[in-house]
Parts: sequence; C-alpha cells; structure tokens
Amino acid sequence: MSEFVEQCRREWMRLGVADPLAEEMAADLASDLEEAEAEGVSAADYLGASALDPRSFAASWASERGIIPAPPSREERGRRPRVLVAFTALAAIAVIVASLLLATGEPKLSLARTTPPPGASRTVVSTSAAAPIEWILLFVALAALGFSAWLWLRWRRSRPPIASPGSHALL
Repeated sequence: MSEFVEQCRREWMRLGVADPLAEEMAADLASDLEEAEAEGVSAADYLGASALDPRSFAASWASERGIIPAPPSREERGRRPRVLVAFTALAAIAVIVASLLLATGEPKLSLARTTPPPGASRTVVSTSAAAPIEWILLFVALAALGFSAWLWLRWRRSRPPIASPGSHALL
C-alpha cells in the first residue's frame, strides 16, 4: 500500500474514524490510485494539490462522508466566541481595577473622635476601608482570568483539523 494511503489511514485513526470505516476508505483510496496508475495517471496528477498533504485530504474526505464534523468555514475560523471574548475582557479589566485600587489604597477612611478624652489631643485614625474587598476582587478576577485561559485552550483543541480547499478529489 502506498505511503499516501498509509498516512491517510493514520490520520483517520487520529480523527477517531472507526477501524472498519478507515479500512474501507483506505481500500477505496488504494483501489482508485491503482486504477489511475493503470490508466497512466500518476497519483500526483490524480490527487492534484492534495497529493502533498495527506492529512488534510483524509480529514476532508472523512468530513465529506459525514464521518467527522465538517471543518469550519473560512469565516468561522477567524471568529472567536463573543461570550468568551467578553468574559476574558471583563476578567482582565477586573484584575487591572483591583490592582490599581490596592496600589493606591483608595478609598481612605478616616475616623476622628469629636470629643477627645481629658488631657489628650484629637485622635485621627486613617485606614483603607476597601482593602479586604479589593483583595477578594483581585483573587476572583485572577481565577476568572485563569478559567478564561483554560476555556480558550479547550476551544482551540475542540476544533476539527482544517482541510485545504480542493483536497477532496476522490469525492
């Protein structure tokens, strides 16, 4: 069996195509390539540009047969889920705001005793009233940003491989 057919078979296995279907597709491909060769047509001429990329050819053929999900269109490939973009932006803004509030110590809270004890001067105590809330906001925002990063990685891995246009000559 040709190296091209073997590479396609490995790609079908990687994509999760059931063994019987992968074997059937490999046999069909090998048969078609043998027929083309018997007619004096080289595999490169028969497959066209697909002869250089067996992985995308295999993915495209499996998707055309409905065995794996169709690859996203060119427009869908560039788009990101809007909700995920908004969630990531909101988490990043929350991290920045919490960090700035902690760095500046705002808002300040001042406590003053209006009637000092006899013989004592007026006492004023200043503190940052929001520090515990700011720390909680920072922690939650960092957790949300980490979760967002995990979702982005998972979203990228869940996408099927993209077959090049014109790579389904045998369909």
